[in-house]
Formats: sequence, structure tokens, C-alpha cells
Amino acid sequence: MKRPGPLLTLLTGLLLGVFLLSLNATTGTRNASSAQEEPPATAVSPGATAGPTAPTPASPAAPSTASARPSRSAAADADYAGRTDDDSSAVAVSLRGGRAIAYFCDGRDKESWLKGDVEDDGTMKLTGKNGAKLDGTLRDGKRIRGTVDLGGHRYGFTADKAVKPSGLYRATATVRGAKIDGGWIVLPGGRQVGVLDRDGRPSTAPRIDPETGAVTVDGRTITAKPVTP
Repeated sequence: MKRPGPLLTLLTGLLLGVFLLSLNATTGTRNASSAQEEPPATAVSPGATAGPTAPTPASPAAPSTASARPSRSAAADADYAGRTDDDSSAVAVSLRGGRAIAYFCDGRDKESWLKGDVEDDGTMKLTGKNGAKLDGTLRDGKRIRGTVDLGGHRYGFTADKAVKPSGLYRATATVRGAKIDGGWIVLPGGRQVGVLDRDGRPSTAPRIDPETGAVTVDGRTITAKPVTP
């Protein structure tokens, strides 16, 4: 029997090698595809918990109602003027920024300046010299209703919101060596009520010009100015 020739042996080995190379290439491609399709597993150690959850942002605090809401006293900054219930005297009140200054006079020899705070509900308790006091309440931002206690008497009053030139005026000066202190209430309609004090002696005040505040006292012209707290 003849042995296969060298050429046949070489050809057989070459074919076997090509077959083996093709088989390895196909297997490697399949394994690579499987590796790409399956995501890598994340190792979790025993007893470990899930990662931290992002905190829920806190809701912004609601704005304070007290600071956002304007007070009634601030909204009602204005001048108010009127008469007492018995029509014997006049009362004027000036409100600004939660403060008040008031003037009571009968146009002859009785007067009092009073001042104090205005609460957010519109109430006020003002005080003056010699125990004088005014208790009042601002109503609807249009008028002040209250009482004045002075010299052992109580006077009820209503003062309506005033439009310039109505309102409260005062003048201080020295005229012919006398210290002058005058107060005027200009009522709606132009009526004036005032007291002029000369060195502690009160009397009826001369008329002022509400447009300029000019008033003549003992031959000299002085200026009465609007009063605010």
C-alpha cells in the first residue's frame, strides 16, 4: 500500500487549519455579542441599602401676613376737623405714620394740644397738659368719633376728613416782647375757630389766610403753618 504523498498531507493539514480558524472566529463573535447585550451586574454587598434619594426641596415659607398687610392707621394718614356735639368747640386731629396730634379750642379762652399713638384698629388715646385727654376711633378712614376730657368736662365730637385748606394750623413768635402761641382749626366750608395765647393770656385768635397762613398779630404779620405729628 502506498503512503500518501507529501503534497496530499500538506493539503489535508491546511484544510484542517482553515476549519479550526473559522470555528474560533464564529465562537468569539457570538460571545462578544452576548457580552454587549447583557448589562454588567452591579455588586451589592450584604446588608447594603439603596443609594440616597435626592431630598425634596422645602416649600418656601409663606410671607408674613402682618408685614404684608398695611395698617389702618397708615392708610388713613390725613387731617380731620369738626365740632363738638354741643357745638361749643372745635376739634382737629392730624394723623401721620401711626402718630396723632390734636387741638381742642372753643375760640375764646379754652384750648388744649394733645398727642399720642394710633393703633392698627384705628383707636387712639391722646394726652395733653393738665390731665387733658382725647379718646377716639377712626371709622372707615373718613371720620374720627370720640370724646375730649378737659377742665372737668367731657365733650363728644365728630371730626370728618378734611381737604386743604381745611385742617389744623399753628403759629409761634415773639411780637412786641410778648410770646405768641396761636392755634387755628379751619373747618370744611371755611369757618375758623382759634385761640391766641399772649404770655399765658388766651383770647380769640384773628383770622388767618388759609392759602398762605399769614395772620396779623398786634400790627405784625406772622405765618401759621399746617400741623402734623
